[in-house]
Amino acid sequence: MRHAEEVTFGGSGLDRAAELRGDIPAMAALMQAESSRTLALWRGKLLVAGEAAEPCRLPLDHPVLREARAAPLFLGREGKAAIFAHDLSAWEPEAAGDAEGGFLDQSEQYHPACAPDERFVELRTLLTRLTPRDAELGATARALFGWHASHGFCARCGTASDVFMAGWQRICPSCGAQHFPRTDPVVIMLVTRGNACLLGRSHGWPEGMYSCLAGFVEPGETLEAAVRREVFEESGVRVGAVRYLASQPWPFPASLMIGCHGEAESERIEIDPGEIEEARWVSREELAESFGGAVPEIKPARKGSIAHFLLRNWLADRLA
Repeated sequence: MRHAEEVTFGGSGLDRAAELRGDIPAMAALMQAESSRTLALWRGKLLVAGEAAEPCRLPLDHPVLREARAAPLFLGREGKAAIFAHDLSAWEPEAAGDAEGGFLDQSEQYHPACAPDERFVELRTLLTRLTPRDAELGATARALFGWHASHGFCARCGTASDVFMAGWQRICPSCGAQHFPRTDPVVIMLVTRGNACLLGRSHGWPEGMYSCLAGFVEPGETLEAAVRREVFEESGVRVGAVRYLASQPWPFPASLMIGCHGEAESERIEIDPGEIEEARWVSREELAESFGGAVPEIKPARKGSIAHFLLRNWLADRLA
């Protein structure tokens, strides 16, 4: 797909400088360098500034970083400047928000050590506003911090593991097992039949919101097989030919969304209510109108998601 890397989090060519991760003297020098900068995250939210909500690149001696309880992660280099990320999740603001209580946490948190226009914002609310570089840095930091938060103990023997390689590895001090950040592959399918595409909605989504069907790839399964299985399990529709289109890192918490196009061989829908709430065929014309807000009962996937990207490109006949 010619436009595959235009999707949000699609990549910016960041120099991740993996060769420096295990170089302790080099890391120490970068931590002391005046040009080095860091991103600050609080419980997955990114510190941004101003109306444009630009991610803050803080000097490593910024007072807010005193809230960090662990060493920063090394994300890479921008030119010759090193970029790190600090986790400030131990800080307790007056209003922490309610990420679990709704579909998307819209609350913002202000730290007294930061400028008045600087606040922590949920990354998903910034999807259409981030530059490719800021999106890649934000997604990488969020995914890594999420992995460390849920993988603090050795999966082999249960001992608390230690952080190595500037945040890109954990090693068990008891059995020596090495653990690396994981990414879960998820297929997300633009399923079409003639002039229509198959959309569905999950339980708990905002009223009227529809998106492409999606599901995790199982062990021993190809992407093509996963597309056919997931579509049939959720909707009862049979899929034939499958091709890859684009991918999107999705750090909520740790997925790689693998966008595929599937050609349906059947039309009859029979959903599994345990999987999804509803599925329906939507014509190209109806989908185009829904993007313009003219179809109240259908609200397409939000901008910045790979589902929105795939549907937009299908409408524009840009999938080739």
